[in-house]
Amino acid sequence: MKKLFERWIALRWLLLAIGIALTVGAVYLGMGLSFDRSIENMFAADDPLIQAHERFNRIFGGNEVILGVYKDDQLFADDGSGLDRVREVRTRIESLEGVKEVLSLDRDLTRNFVLDPESDAGIQLKELFAGYTHNQEGNIVALPIQLIPKSATTVSRVELIGQIRAIFDELPGGMITGEPVMVVDGFKYVEEDGDRLGWATSLLLAAVILLVFRSVRWMVIAIVVVQVTLQWTHAALAVSGLQLSMVSSMLTAIVTVIGVATVVHYILRFRQYRDEGQEPREALASASSYLLAPVFWACATDAVGFSALLITSVGPVHDFGIMMAVGAMLVLPAVLVFLPGLVLAGSPWFVDPASPWGDAKLSSGLSRTINSIVKRPVILLVLISLAFAVSLWGASRLQVESDFTKNFRETTPIVQAYAFVEDELGGAGVWDVAIPAPEHLTWEYIQEVQALEDRLRTEVPELSKVLSLADVVGAMMEAAEKKSIFRLPKFTLMRIGMKSLQAQLPETLNSLYSNDPAKPDEYWFRIMLLSKERQDAQTKQETIEAVRRVVTDFYAEKHDEAQKAAEEEELTVHDNEPIVSGFFVLLTHLIDSLIRDQWQSFALAIAGIGLTMTLAFRSLKMALLALIPNVLPILMVTGAFGLLGYRINMGAAMIAAVSMGLGVDASIHYIYGFQRCVTSGLTPRAALVEVQQSVGKAVIFATFALIAGFSVLCVSDFVPTIYFGVLVGMTMLGALVGNLVILPLLIKLLIIGRTET
Repeated sequence: MKKLFERWIALRWLLLAIGIALTVGAVYLGMGLSFDRSIENMFAADDPLIQAHERFNRIFGGNEVILGVYKDDQLFADDGSGLDRVREVRTRIESLEGVKEVLSLDRDLTRNFVLDPESDAGIQLKELFAGYTHNQEGNIVALPIQLIPKSATTVSRVELIGQIRAIFDELPGGMITGEPVMVVDGFKYVEEDGDRLGWATSLLLAAVILLVFRSVRWMVIAIVVVQVTLQWTHAALAVSGLQLSMVSSMLTAIVTVIGVATVVHYILRFRQYRDEGQEPREALASASSYLLAPVFWACATDAVGFSALLITSVGPVHDFGIMMAVGAMLVLPAVLVFLPGLVLAGSPWFVDPASPWGDAKLSSGLSRTINSIVKRPVILLVLISLAFAVSLWGASRLQVESDFTKNFRETTPIVQAYAFVEDELGGAGVWDVAIPAPEHLTWEYIQEVQALEDRLRTEVPELSKVLSLADVVGAMMEAAEKKSIFRLPKFTLMRIGMKSLQAQLPETLNSLYSNDPAKPDEYWFRIMLLSKERQDAQTKQETIEAVRRVVTDFYAEKHDEAQKAAEEEELTVHDNEPIVSGFFVLLTHLIDSLIRDQWQSFALAIAGIGLTMTLAFRSLKMALLALIPNVLPILMVTGAFGLLGYRINMGAAMIAAVSMGLGVDASIHYIYGFQRCVTSGLTPRAALVEVQQSVGKAVIFATFALIAGFSVLCVSDFVPTIYFGVLVGMTMLGALVGNLVILPLLIKLLIIGRTET
């Protein structure tokens, strides 16, 4: 094997040239890697929530709404100047490509009513639209902006929201809210975090390596291995047509973990052989011969573990499993192609990595650890069992974070906007109910809808607003009846009112009452709801379920009545169930969707990694020994989250599956080292001491370098990224303890103990 690597080293310049060429091509191909910003894709295609969402969008032409607000103390000034300003802003917004229509009171249909202080209709309209188009005091303007579906416009949501935000930034106290804004801002921060993690983390890791080993050469090697692997991975993803998503920022983290850990193992092995008197080329060949098998199996187990995510039904998570598997397997080729040329470049002036700071104290500490394990195995086993039990109890107390605004720092514009809107207007969570409707609206149907709305307001007090076309029609008809000299029939007033609405608000009308394009004979009526976005998961879910119950019960009663009437007249009534949908509903259940299959994929990852390590070690017992120290830290981290009352967000949702790749590499190196020491003639006890010193140091340096690198994530504006960085650090610390305490303890009890007896 060593002779093979000597020949490999002889080709180092050719390999380096090939690697540079491949990387240049990968950078070019990687530029085509796109970013999937769709929140809908974060749900399984057969999820009832997403099916209802898509059906609602098909019927009403989308339900994405942005709420823009600004201050105007003269909104309802008698001279109409406030509404004139509203009209100017509305006109600017509606001129933007991608905007369908803006709901406002400056329209001719409503303007005269709301400006007339004696008008009952004006008073009623102001009350109806308070919370939608203005606040109760009448000094804050709110403009609900309905967007054209993404599939029907060429303007990206990022560009459109940027244009809308620019308009409101010019207005006094102007700001925008809405689920589309949160999603765009969230993806923007995720992209920024990906870039930050890609370079700042690598530089910080390299700085740690420079500080510990005092070698610029090896610092550069660490950066090159990580960055080259990332570029190759991005190119592979772009060619395969995969897209990055909100969960993809972890890709960089995984590649960084594997790449840096591999380089640290090379540094220490290379230095060991140099201390034994080998020349640089021979030392590199010896280190490569020693490390090839454990590095290969470490990458392979990572890839197998991450592939377990392929069983998930959520598209981005499924694709992320592929991304991580590809990234894990590309670390080894990057090392093989770049390492010999970079290590031996300018070898006459070769500078070996220095002894790590505090090497003697570290060696002494590792020796004491082994002595404690050998002397007190039963006490340690009891303590570990207690920690395991407490962790299971804590994990059972985990709660999900459904308030999407909690994914942002309190100082970000979107959080400040939501806080302002919910304080001044009541609620910023926008969602809808769609109920079956007749082909032609009748006064009787309008009254039925109003009765349903009254029940929603009474039985679901968490709703801050319930509004529909029925309220507008009712107010307009009441005003028309009062002004009319002759008492016109209700159906005549309805026809006149609907024609006026169709003329002045055609898009708004179609988004409130429409037929299903897939089933043109089925008509639907929309009821708009507002509720607090900034609430806990339980309250939100209970509110959604309460709305479903009220609507379902009401519809069942009316459907039975309609069915009897239809049977008498030999007519048909369509049996569609009411639809409860909206981004408020989707975002409330987003984390549930992400973690639904995670424990299943975690179990599959354990099985897959166990099988792979069984092949690597040719021993089922050794494979099980390697798994235990890496499963326990994951349970302890999740248990600590539950005990401390932290909620699971996107950064924590997949930490279990991801974390299996963070510690298992060290276990593979540890067990490989132990087996080799025993094969070379050392007693099992002496082999354990030796591997604790050699592999233990590499694991410690790699762990602390990576924790330092991931600390840059704590400056993110996207809270899940911060959580992920903290959880990675906690999990890696747990894996460090697992591999330097639990793993040698298990080897002592199950391997050495039996040998000695």
